[in-house]
Amino acid sequence: MSGNVNRQILLVEKPSGKLGPEHFKMVESVVPEPKNGEALLRVRYISLDAANRAWMHGATYRSAVEANSVMAGGAIAEVVSAKAPGLAPGDIVFGDTGWQDYAAVPAKHLTKMPKLEPLTHLLSVFGIAGLTAYFGLLEIGKPKEGETVVVSAAAGSVGSIVGQIAKIRGCRVIGIAGGADKCNWLTSELGFDAAVDYKDGAVFKALRAAAPKGIDVYFDNVGGDILEACLPQMNNYGRIACCGAISQYDGVPSAHGPRGVPGLIVVKRLVMQGFIVMDFMDQRDRALAELQAWVKSGKLKVQEDIIDGLENTPKALIGLLAGENRGKRMVKL
Repeated sequence: MSGNVNRQILLVEKPSGKLGPEHFKMVESVVPEPKNGEALLRVRYISLDAANRAWMHGATYRSAVEANSVMAGGAIAEVVSAKAPGLAPGDIVFGDTGWQDYAAVPAKHLTKMPKLEPLTHLLSVFGIAGLTAYFGLLEIGKPKEGETVVVSAAAGSVGSIVGQIAKIRGCRVIGIAGGADKCNWLTSELGFDAAVDYKDGAVFKALRAAAPKGIDVYFDNVGGDILEACLPQMNNYGRIACCGAISQYDGVPSAHGPRGVPGLIVVKRLVMQGFIVMDFMDQRDRALAELQAWVKSGKLKVQEDIIDGLENTPKALIGLLAGENRGKRMVKL
């Protein structure tokens, strides 16, 4: 980053199949001037999430990313200048800056963050990933001590934290992840009681062996066949927190949705609820205080996967969708 040059990565074409490098290109433009009510930001760390891919399909909880526009994405950024009250040069904020070096963003859409080290924790355990795990598990899943909790995409940014919080709350925790290395990491490093490798193909059978007393809480990050494998093993009055559906985002989705809906939900009297972390932001301070205490005490381990260079952002997202990462993946600018 130098002078008045602002590097940007554009989504040049919406993919009809799997996302590839050919769907992006890097361009250079001038550094924007902030308008009244805006702040000029220098992007420090870009958050990479499966949701980035979902935004290419159409409007979700935010507008769709259109072709030939700057690829959308949240980031931790530093205020360069501001034409809005409450912000000053040097302040650290979180906002939807997009994939670029500099962004002019309305101050009302920014969240002022504490200056703590490492800053990366503001995107992982103390950011959207940690808060999503915290509220999704505790407010939607409502686990009780001694219950069995299953989490899919368990080695990812959200799932790895979900499992650890469930252990802190006294639950038996089973993670579903791709590959023996990830499964071993979940049990040997993060303290999960068991892990199921979905790449082995026998998810239902492996879950049955890992959770012989059934599943009380399922934290769903993937949808599709994994959700279908969990549904018949849910205990009566079980809770399913629907966080994401990564199996449906990239490429061609499964030919059918999870079978047993709504029959199993009715018979087992299940509660199945989707959520967006923004629903709980009025409770953010309470959540952060508890997350910070757990990290400080060593009860909650933080795993971050940091890629250097804006130019590597497309490849890093493609790799995340293929399951390359452990913990929170981000790009350092």
